[in-house]
Amino acid sequence: MAKIADREQLLEAYNDVRNDQSEVNWCCLKYDDSNQIVLESTGENFDEIKAKFENDQRVYVYLRLVTGDEMSRRSKFALVTWIGPQVSAMKKAKASTDKASVKGIFVNFAIETLVEDLHDFSEDKIRELLNKAGGANYGTGR
Repeated sequence: MAKIADREQLLEAYNDVRNDQSEVNWCCLKYDDSNQIVLESTGENFDEIKAKFENDQRVYVYLRLVTGDEMSRRSKFALVTWIGPQVSAMKKAKASTDKASVKGIFVNFAIETLVEDLHDFSEDKIRELLNKAGGANYGTGR
């Protein structure tokens, strides 16, 4: 299993994403040159996340989206694993075991998804998955 480089820094980023008072709504983890999982960045704009998904990289993203309808709005969280198309079979396999280390920090999320094609990753698709995971989703019909 890959080593977590700075657990406290990752916990801080995780708590920042979970804090509804924070503008930060995602954090991105990558592997450094020594194959340790490190905090690569945090951000506020969902569209910035795709730029983190490089063809030869494995990436873990923890993100917050506000879901619900006009009757009930709430934050929901997702854990996204990106495995680029140029990642070797060995590293792909290792990503699944390394994810256990990531889940030791990012413990609360409504959905977990694997993305291997940029076309499969959008805010609408993640929101749809979160809505399905949330159960009842009814509005006033307006």
